[in-house]
Amino acid sequence: MARPDKAAAVAEITELFRGSNAAVLTEYRGLTVKQVKTLRRSLGDNAQYAVVKNTLTKIAANEVGITELDDLFAGPTAVAFVTGDPVESAKALRDFAKENPALVIKGGVLDGKALSADEIKKLADLESREVLLAKLAGALKAKQSQAAALFQALPSKLVRTVDALRDKVEQGGAGTPAPAAEETAAE
Repeated sequence: MARPDKAAAVAEITELFRGSNAAVLTEYRGLTVKQVKTLRRSLGDNAQYAVVKNTLTKIAANEVGITELDDLFAGPTAVAFVTGDPVESAKALRDFAKENPALVIKGGVLDGKALSADEIKKLADLESREVLLAKLAGALKAKQSQAAALFQALPSKLVRTVDALRDKVEQGGAGTPAPAAEETAAE
């Protein structure tokens, strides 16, 4: 029978997995307590960074349905449970790992899909959600402007064509059948 304290720890980790939209597994061997505190602060409110026991975390992940990470639960493991923007958290972890090579990103999970360490680094290279939304809004606005210009050009072109025909007719230009009608009337 499992000890109550271990069962409570598994339940807590299970809730962290369920409440987060991403989780990044790291190895923190060689980091000082001060460096771990700095990492937690750099993650901010977007993520909760927790040092975990491999066996208990593996059980909790399996309870949630995440079995792809089983091989990553080896050595000293800490998990960043991301509740905010996963891109921002991945960037914070990547930047911290650049400054502190002792932090190793092992892999993770995003919306139920397992990610390798390289995929997490690619995620960190993405622009933030706000920037991507701004670019999308700009692209949509540009397309709307192009459509408005096109719709405005059609009536404008029609008016210019009608004006050109009217000027041509007023100047006695081509297309006036009057001289031919006079010749038939004179015969």
